[in-house]
Amino acid sequence: MAGVLLDTCAAIWLANGEPMAPGALAAIREAGEGPGIHVSPVSAWEIGLLSNPRGQRQPLVFTPDPKTWFARLMAAPGIKEAPLTPGIAVDASWLPGDLHGDPGDRLIIATARDRGLTIITRDRLILTYGAAGHVGVLAC
Repeated sequence: MAGVLLDTCAAIWLANGEPMAPGALAAIREAGEGPGIHVSPVSAWEIGLLSNPRGQRQPLVFTPDPKTWFARLMAAPGIKEAPLTPGIAVDASWLPGDLHGDPGDRLIIATARDRGLTIITRDRLILTYGAAGHVGVLAC
């Protein structure tokens, strides 16, 4: 395995010690001992959005604040930043197959495809996209 790319939800659950599927945890452990557990800067953006109260949605709390929480995540053993390059950004606009327009998901998928990484996620749309053969995915 070339490594894994944590979707934002998986990064949050892993950092907060939430239950995850045994297969996903094994893949994360293996990647941490080898090629790395990658996290996209897109996840930092999504965490900022999730922590910001909007409309009727309750914000998620990242202690002591979103920037510090994310910095701690990135400092954990085996965690590596997945680069977000101009090429990946363009590729996110030209993904094959049928996929919704969520920019965060598209950038994470394009990053995984570019770097040869398997996405760890519970996002059903990303899992469906992976099941169609467009990107490696593992449900957590």
